[in-house]
Amino acid sequence: MDAARLLGFYGHGLGRFKHLKEYNVSQPIITVSGLRGIVGEGLTPEVVIRYVHAFAVDLPPGEILVTRDGRDSGPCLMELTCGALLAAGRDVVIGDVAATPTTGVLVRHLNCAGGIQITASHNPREYNGLKLFADNGRVLSSQEGDQVLKRYRGDDRVWANSKGFGTARREEDTVTEHLRRIIQIVDSSEIQKKQFKVVLDANHGSGSQLGKLLLEHLGCKVELLGGQPNGQFWHPPEPNEENLVDVGKFVLETAADVGFCQDPDADRLAVIDEHGRCVGEEYTLALCADHVLRSHRGPLVVNCTSSRMSEDIARKYDVPYYRTKVGEAHVAEAMVDYDAIFGGEGNGGPIDPRVGLVRDSFVGIALVLDSMVAHGATPSELVDGLPRYTIYKTKIQVDGRFTLSDLETLVENFPEAKADRLDGLRLDWADKWLLVRPSNTEPIVRIVAEANSRDEAERLCESVRKLLQLR
Repeated sequence: MDAARLLGFYGHGLGRFKHLKEYNVSQPIITVSGLRGIVGEGLTPEVVIRYVHAFAVDLPPGEILVTRDGRDSGPCLMELTCGALLAAGRDVVIGDVAATPTTGVLVRHLNCAGGIQITASHNPREYNGLKLFADNGRVLSSQEGDQVLKRYRGDDRVWANSKGFGTARREEDTVTEHLRRIIQIVDSSEIQKKQFKVVLDANHGSGSQLGKLLLEHLGCKVELLGGQPNGQFWHPPEPNEENLVDVGKFVLETAADVGFCQDPDADRLAVIDEHGRCVGEEYTLALCADHVLRSHRGPLVVNCTSSRMSEDIARKYDVPYYRTKVGEAHVAEAMVDYDAIFGGEGNGGPIDPRVGLVRDSFVGIALVLDSMVAHGATPSELVDGLPRYTIYKTKIQVDGRFTLSDLETLVENFPEAKADRLDGLRLDWADKWLLVRPSNTEPIVRIVAEANSRDEAERLCESVRKLLQLR
């Protein structure tokens, strides 16, 4: 790879940070599966230690796996996390840098009692956090997460004495089992024959280790961007179209067959086609689901903000389709309940139960390549064969007076739409849908609309703002 050319792309990427809006969070943001915050502000050593203790105290016997996504604050938080576990009398397996889906695989493979991934997902560099895994290799369920939060907020903490500390060991091989599971779901030999040229943008997160190994195993010629997992993101870490412009240029200039872009903990994937076009995270799930369901029929589960493409695909293959609340834990639970063949979230997070019940960018990479081979098609041709919609997302600030009952105004103003109150309020028409969800952790309302055009989707979101008189 030409170093000067690559540095030129990196320079453009770094310049894009100037337009990144800073978050203002003085307290950690806690969800059912973990917490995140600005290191040294919302996320302090005291918060980490208390939260880790609250998680560890009621886990079943066994070791607890600890991994991190490569951020520069990760080593410090890993020391704190492991120290808190040892002081709570728990044995620790240190996996060091690993992707979030790899952590899920390893928890099961190593028969651990649970796992902690130190990650802030797609948040900016100054953030970090903790994502919690149960012994089944899945992120905590909402019920389990609520119990951790309850203990975190309490004052009942018991530490081990000098004779009761846990022990720690390192797990040197964190990728082999995950790789083994992935290559079993695709036709590796046929992919190898194609010798695809692939750009992998790991953006200095944890995806490069398994990502490069997987692509090389599949016979690909790999151009790796951001391969060192040091958290020095060369473009904003969320893998959306706006942030991947320079990666698209690199895919086009290097005449690559396809580009794959991961978020820092590698549970989300965006695809760039052979023309350098970022096709959007929503298409990752749709491309994978269409490919899997073509040969393996069964239920499909997605969350309620995912594109209607998934519903259309389920209808195309005449399989059951289920929609859940937003959140990976909700999708995974429903996949188990309905014995789903495939599922995921439209933010670039496919979930294949043959590998694990965690959003997995590596699954996405393998399935897209497998689909390209099976259909003899380029990425753009695969995308053009899918239903086409446009999603528009925005959020607005609200004060403490806003409640869920305020959303009934929308039901009254759109009587022709089908109302669904599974998670906030979703309104469905024949050719579009709208979702309004008050956040559980921030004073904001999230608004998502999907329609046949961006103008229509944006108009729907603006109508919500006016009807609810929100700023």
